[in-house]
Amino acid sequence: MIVSGRLAEGESLGREAELVERFGVSRPSLREALRILEADGLVSVLRGVRGGVVVHRPDKRMTARTGSLVLRSRNVSLADAFEARSLLEPLAVRTLAARRHRRTAIAELGVLIDRQEAAIDDPECFAVANARFHERLAALGGNRTLAVIIEMLNEIVVRSVASVSDSGDVTGSTAMRRRGLRSQRRLLELLDAGDPAAEEHWRAHMAVVGRIMLGQDASRVVDLLVRDA
Repeated sequence: MIVSGRLAEGESLGREAELVERFGVSRPSLREALRILEADGLVSVLRGVRGGVVVHRPDKRMTARTGSLVLRSRNVSLADAFEARSLLEPLAVRTLAARRHRRTAIAELGVLIDRQEAAIDDPECFAVANARFHERLAALGGNRTLAVIIEMLNEIVVRSVASVSDSGDVTGSTAMRRRGLRSQRRLLELLDAGDPAAEEHWRAHMAVVGRIMLGQDASRVVDLLVRDA
């Protein structure tokens, strides 16, 4: 019901007694089912007078937690995870550049660049706006599976780096952020022209972003387990 979308994010399933009757199961069976769903991040079980079971739709944080666990178990570095992201995102750019009807997508990306510009002096807000740009760029490429993988990698890398950074800033200085936005706007020009060079431009862009974002943490093993609150 949750995965199919029949239940919305934040929707209440009701209290334990109601669920026992609704699904025709025993209390121990219900509690075990809820424990599993809560461990998977699909529900929150709230205690107290106003308690109950609240629904959570699967999202990038859920996939990032699972992906981080697998990567950590194999001692995968942040640099390796970011390299995968850097290889995949230009593929989405290539697909988008080749689409006949891409003007609407380009316009949407332009709005997202403007939002980053508006937050240029606020590293935290800028990071959120920047992540949104990358997520939509991947999604607008048209391949949903690729978009989910890129979204997961982005979440893993950004949150892993932020968790070990003294300031939590993963976007560099204001001057670096401005250069990044100029590069994004250049990408839109190439996409608008349907220029195949858009892919290589974005590959070079991602290489620079990686050096700025990872810095001395490049060799650190992916780890969201402790800090994933």
